[in-house]
Amino acid sequence: MNHTAPLGHAVPSVKPALHVLMAGPRGFCAGVDRAIKIVEEAIRKFGAPVYVRHEIVHNKFVVDSLKAQGAVFVEELDEVPEDAPVVFSAHGVPKAVPAEAKRRQMIYLDATCPLVSKVHREAEHQSAAGRHILLIGHAGHPEVVGTLGQLPPGSFTLVETEEDAERITVPEGPLSYTTQTTLSVEDTAGIVAALRRRFPQLTEPHKDSICYATTNRQGAVRAIAERAEMVVVVGAPNSSNSVRLREVAERAGCPIALMVQRGAELDPSLADGMAMIGITAGASAPELLVQEVLDRLRERFTLTLEEVVVAEENITFKLPALLNR
Repeated sequence: MNHTAPLGHAVPSVKPALHVLMAGPRGFCAGVDRAIKIVEEAIRKFGAPVYVRHEIVHNKFVVDSLKAQGAVFVEELDEVPEDAPVVFSAHGVPKAVPAEAKRRQMIYLDATCPLVSKVHREAEHQSAAGRHILLIGHAGHPEVVGTLGQLPPGSFTLVETEEDAERITVPEGPLSYTTQTTLSVEDTAGIVAALRRRFPQLTEPHKDSICYATTNRQGAVRAIAERAEMVVVVGAPNSSNSVRLREVAERAGCPIALMVQRGAELDPSLADGMAMIGITAGASAPELLVQEVLDRLRERFTLTLEEVVVAEENITFKLPALLNR
């Protein structure tokens, strides 16, 4: 549940203590870090402007920062001049997009997260084996659009909820499933269980397609939500993984779970009377924005911070070879 409170409450003369649980891991994942670096390095290599098809990641601060460096964001390739380099976003694109870029002999860089690319290859493999694909994900999300764009028309069915899983009709023959990488682990388990009950011969993906970063961040927010009176998620409302973090916090029993994009959006008086709150950040939110939230809270409270780490992450992804030439 989202909570708001009137701004402008008087700041106490003696700031009360507030213990802040810092979810770990939080913020940038390896795929997001790689995508941002691809845009920055492309600007250095080719000079501004460099065009980016769709938001490189779902975070306004990141997008605005790249715009200031010379990135121009568009929704479709036909908005990109013939001689300008273009970057495809971390969410992935349908096959038709790089095919069109090749046809136009464009310089293009694919910033698709390698873990999303693995989902693409898995879906293609299962489809080539003659299986109808059940894609668990959110209709219209760029990652889902990209994954479905790897498959022939009519070879897939989108499943968004457990209710969908209970009522979808599918063609006769073998079935397989895969998922969007940024889903709720718990929700997806329920959907998969429903599909297995209805379709016992359902073929599983070779590897879990919800990515490690999503799983780790949800585990971390669950750990802090069980102790906190309020959880603040730093992230954008169009960021699937950020929205899922708020939902996970609510489901874990935290009385208040809210999402802000910047520190200025947070009303610190919401924490009045509380002893302990938690903070996390979506995979596309930089740590700088978490620090903004802490600075906002310090206007009203004396903070003590506790890192609650459920997993260590040391994965990095290479940049495209074109940037190293």
